[in-house]
Amino acid sequence: MFLTQFIHRSLRESPGRPMTVFGDRTFSTTESADRVARLANGLGTGTGDCVSLLSLNSDRCHETILAGWWSGATVSPLNSRWTAPEIAFALEDSGSTILIVDENSAPLVPELRELCPTLDRVVYAGSGAVPTGMIDYDRLIAESEPVPDLRIGDDAVALLLYTGGTTGRSKGVMVSHKGLMTSTFGTLAAGKPAIADGVNLLANPLFHIAGIASWMAQNLMGGTQVFLPVFSARAMLEAIDRHRPTTVGVVPTMLHMLVAADDLDSYDRSSVQVVRYGASPISPALLERAMEVFPHSGFTQGYGMTETAHITVLSAADHLKGGELLRSAGRALPHCEVRIVDPAGNEVPTGTVGEIVTRGDHLMLGYRNLPAETAEALAGGWMHTGDAGYLDERGYLFIVDRIKDMIITGGENVYSTEVENALARHSAVAACSVVGVRDPKWGERVHAVVVLHPGVHVEFEELRDHVKSLVSAYKAPRSMQFVDALPLSAAGKVLKRDLRIAAEAEGAITSR
Repeated sequence: MFLTQFIHRSLRESPGRPMTVFGDRTFSTTESADRVARLANGLGTGTGDCVSLLSLNSDRCHETILAGWWSGATVSPLNSRWTAPEIAFALEDSGSTILIVDENSAPLVPELRELCPTLDRVVYAGSGAVPTGMIDYDRLIAESEPVPDLRIGDDAVALLLYTGGTTGRSKGVMVSHKGLMTSTFGTLAAGKPAIADGVNLLANPLFHIAGIASWMAQNLMGGTQVFLPVFSARAMLEAIDRHRPTTVGVVPTMLHMLVAADDLDSYDRSSVQVVRYGASPISPALLERAMEVFPHSGFTQGYGMTETAHITVLSAADHLKGGELLRSAGRALPHCEVRIVDPAGNEVPTGTVGEIVTRGDHLMLGYRNLPAETAEALAGGWMHTGDAGYLDERGYLFIVDRIKDMIITGGENVYSTEVENALARHSAVAACSVVGVRDPKWGERVHAVVVLHPGVHVEFEELRDHVKSLVSAYKAPRSMQFVDALPLSAAGKVLKRDLRIAAEAEGAITSR
């Protein structure tokens, strides 16, 4: 298996069809394939090399990733929100000597050169004038002859995706051609994340596995990729109206902003047949509203992590069943095994909460330069996700919490997602997150951070009583902060560490 296979198939079947769209720039399959073959030569990479990419989503990201694979190299898309020291660490760790940047990341290059002396060449793939000392991306393509696809795949490292980076040492996840292809095939078989010869609107960043997964699914199915560099509700709705995508991918925070847009009904959303979501829990109220906003769409939820890609999917048919299933992450995909185990690694009975583990050809090869961490994560051949959950009698997976986010208050275990789901059912709550913070009496106390709908006011005690009406009283928040927005990572996940820090500051409302 090699991940450039789809290019050769598309060249035979639909050479004139648009393959990429970015703003007003469109390239056909033939044009895109030619640019990839030329760029592979111009970059001068080969087997064992690593190309790093620091850019917002664009057609040039698409070309860079494929050009790396075309030449047998590994590609490392880096988080566009990272600081220069975080980026420099990834460059050094990956062994990259080539970095592709856009206009947003180009200002970091002088500092990166100081921090990373091994950085040899920087290619400018942004708009406007090429900064001094950088190589012009389009000129590099124009002046390079196309080279044949080396068709290197299977266990070769295709992607090096760095996790975290905000605390501690970031880990480089080595994803093989076979691993990504296996996961994509499994997801296509069970979850229908892409329509054959359809149009995929890509808003999730390509440095995140969710973005890579949706991009790869549409690649394998043929069709067109439309790239959205920065998400906003207006930008996405305008892109849907203009480009008529058949599939879109979002995280719940994006979905919330979309359905809350004031001018929502002025945009035609009827082309969308599939809405994919994942990366964090979604409230039943938000999901129900989203299904009203996209009435012609099937909804699918994927669950996984960088080290595994998707391992379960809640299908469109499952969504139509409603009820309890809407809290589920779906069933295991056909390419992998999923189990729930206790701390000793023993499988637990149906319905019992434990750690979610998975096994199969979809797993990462390991963490780059971290053999001990790799051995721990892949102990016994199973990837230990660090997520707590349970399987029901039908094989549906219910995620309870990150194990490290479980709150132990007064000796009782509280899973933050359970409290978040209860809070989200109050009509005043637009978004919320729950964390545990240190408390001299309880060890940890349940702390909620809440975003209210515009123009709405509600008292802390009312929300606390609302939660107590739905879950055990000890799970109800003992303190609360009201904020305008939750802090999010570039992948759309709530930064709970930031919430814990803020909770230590003044301003939290605390119960007696």
